Amino acid sequence: MTRPRLLDLFCGAGGASMGYHRAGFDVVGVDIEPQPHYPFEFWQADALEVLADLADNGYAHWIGALSDYAVIHASPPCQRFAGTYQDHSHHPDLLTPTRESLKATGLPYVIENIPTAPMPTGLLLCGATFRLPIIRHRRFEISPDPGLMPSLCPQHRHGRGVTHGVGFYPYARKSWEDAWRQYVVPVVWPWMTLDEAGQAIPPAYTEHIGAQLLEHLRERAA
Repeated sequence: MTRPRLLDLFCGAGGASMGYHRAGFDVVGVDIEPQPHYPFEFWQADALEVLADLADNGYAHWIGALSDYAVIHASPPCQRFAGTYQDHSHHPDLLTPTRESLKATGLPYVIENIPTAPMPTGLLLCGATFRLPIIRHRRFEISPDPGLMPSLCPQHRHGRGVTHGVGFYPYARKSWEDAWRQYVVPVVWPWMTLDEAGQAIPPAYTEHIGAQLLEHLRERAA
């Protein structure tokens, strides 16, 4: 059976892409920065420009026609909504134009961002959900809504994570680099460098979501 194609915008080194691939999609990635370790077909381009072309004209010369794709995933930069005590208002809001353009395509879509982003109905996932040795909470806005649980992290409240116990390693805390090199990157993102993994989504998250999207596509086709 032909695998449906999924377009991954702001793809980075391919954490989300790998999960969708494992779920059963053929994935094409787009990022404004070079991604030498991206494991699938890759185009270096401005993801918002690609998405705007697809929404307006149904075609982007980088990646082809909108009709070639069954689903679009987007992970716009999250700095504007970072939940810290610093002022992040100088960072642009890329989430809102991404959402508007995704809706304009008419395709099923997924937006990923940090828990403090304005995505109140988003699905919250973390490493503990999938028995991964990592603390990384991420929220996913999915359209159409597959009816998944709002949160699959029992240790999360108010947009911030609390301790998950021994064997879970947060990013950029204390001696995180040594722990990640030894316990996290080889298990979660074995094809990435440490720096690439620092910004990546664990593939288990999108494998879980991708399975639900495939079921939706099969039901729609039937």
